[in-house]
Amino acid sequence: MEIKVVKDILGANEQIAQKNRQLFDSHHVFVVNVMSSPGAGKTSLILETIKRLKGKTRVGVVEGDISSSLDAEAIGKEGVPVVQINTGGECHLDANMTSSALPSVPLKDIELLLIENVGNLVCPAEFTLGENIRVLISSTPEGDDKPFKYPLMFHQADAVLINKVDLLPYLKFDVDAFSKTIRGINQKVKVFPISCTTGEGIDQWVSWLFDQMKKG
Repeated sequence: MEIKVVKDILGANEQIAQKNRQLFDSHHVFVVNVMSSPGAGKTSLILETIKRLKGKTRVGVVEGDISSSLDAEAIGKEGVPVVQINTGGECHLDANMTSSALPSVPLKDIELLLIENVGNLVCPAEFTLGENIRVLISSTPEGDDKPFKYPLMFHQADAVLINKVDLLPYLKFDVDAFSKTIRGINQKVKVFPISCTTGEGIDQWVSWLFDQMKKG
């Protein structure tokens, strides 16, 4: 019975996600689902991405969080439209929450929508939102064992960004072994070592993202 209930929930979510995707496609909006554990750097990455895409494409943001609007306020200062979703305790966004926020998103005025999911390495993998690609941020202080502990997240990702590489001299984190493990789980994934503090790797990430937008 429990398995059937879970399947029903995920099936209903997928139906709404498909409707979201149809809406995005009708407005020619490319959508990125940004996922990570708490504190890995989702908001920092979004801010750095926005800065580098100014004048190149029109960006909007949906901010998902359990509570507060601190991240949305920081993003709003960059002059892009941002909509806050507070889940009220849920550990992930789902397609229905996303759908409820879309009337407040000026889809006709943007070309790229970045959705910051709730910080969690389990639940977000199960719930599609209608996105074109999924991006997973894994920061070096978290350790290089995360692909073993949360394989589904890494299997679902189109790109994995290894954030905070500026801290590598102070940590026991093997980037090569980490990347090899990820590609063992997901052969097609793109891996970008980055630092939102120093800017290392951000241009490469943004260039790749821009290419994905062109491909649609």
